[in-house]
Amino acid sequence: GMVTQIKTDGAYISPFGFVEGFRIGDFVYESDQGMSIPVGPNLLGRVVDPFMKPIDGKGAIDTTEYMPIMRAPIDAMKRGLINEPFSVGIKTIDGLLTCGKGQKLGIFAGSGVGKSTLMGMIVKNTLAPIKVVALIGERGREVPEFIEKNLGGDLEGTVIIVATSDDSSLMRKYGAFCAMSVAEYFKQQGNDVLFIMDSVTRFAMAQREIGLALGEPPTSKGYPPSSLTLLPQLMERAGKEEGKGSITAFFTVLVEGDDMSDPIADQSRSILDGHIVLSRELTDFGIYPPINIQNSASRVMGDVIGKEHKLNAMKFKRLYSLLKENEVLLRIGAYQKGSDKELDLAISKKEFMENFLKQSSEEAFALEEVEELLDKINQ
Repeated sequence: GMVTQIKTDGAYISPFGFVEGFRIGDFVYESDQGMSIPVGPNLLGRVVDPFMKPIDGKGAIDTTEYMPIMRAPIDAMKRGLINEPFSVGIKTIDGLLTCGKGQKLGIFAGSGVGKSTLMGMIVKNTLAPIKVVALIGERGREVPEFIEKNLGGDLEGTVIIVATSDDSSLMRKYGAFCAMSVAEYFKQQGNDVLFIMDSVTRFAMAQREIGLALGEPPTSKGYPPSSLTLLPQLMERAGKEEGKGSITAFFTVLVEGDDMSDPIADQSRSILDGHIVLSRELTDFGIYPPINIQNSASRVMGDVIGKEHKLNAMKFKRLYSLLKENEVLLRIGAYQKGSDKELDLAISKKEFMENFLKQSSEEAFALEEVEELLDKINQ
């Protein structure tokens, strides 16, 4: 367990697991290790719980080093500039929402829109040598499903940290911090690490359970203040550090009823360097991954791509937005060709743009391929 509150009448301890058989008078002893986890290269290819105990049935993991679970984020003046692209092998992201090494992004989506499929594509297609996946508060059924279906069973260079919905709120909360500590260990070896977590919402809900049990006042949607202050403590640990490697992080955020004003979604957007919004409407039109490029943004895109790529991406977004604005007119046949030259161009590029946004989960594209494809917007 862990001391979660100290009052004049004593210390309050929350257990990490489900406990029974305690009675008044039992002794409580402090751990001599503190809040730390064993780490090492042998974690790669394994599925573990937040304390690095294997849950994949492949035997014990030999580790000799330890990392603290709670660490201060990278000092502001020691952060490296984000000036290199980070390819994830997905046309829409690499072409129109290009990420940089050390960037923090959010994937915002309602339930059943395709978050897990997109996560699997990012993990499979990225060129990053180390991938740390945190599955926090999800259904137990989804863990083997994600590994076999979305990752194809390939865990090379990957560590998966799991704290399912039936785990205690403390395990779900610290599962995210433990996963980030694993990513930091590999970053310190000079690696470019992909960190992907599903989901921030379940993580915040775990802190909501802890906070309300300790008597914190509920605020918006029942979240106590500590749920919101916890997000930057986790998210700001990702990034690029001078003289070391980088952690490029993707955090999924569940938006109930596609409500982007949800307090967790709102707070996450304010901390992250970009957001990828998945649209239920696009799934109805058969566009997968259903990334809404009009509502999505990468704040560092301009710093990591060339001038030509930037101009092509701007032109693509402009023409796509024109199509969306005039969709009703086009459907009812009220638009006369020749009335608007730019809209005529957008209509002629409609099929190309829709095909660019579509990609099967088995496909992967190099950044150079994406740039060549995007250049066809000018042809």
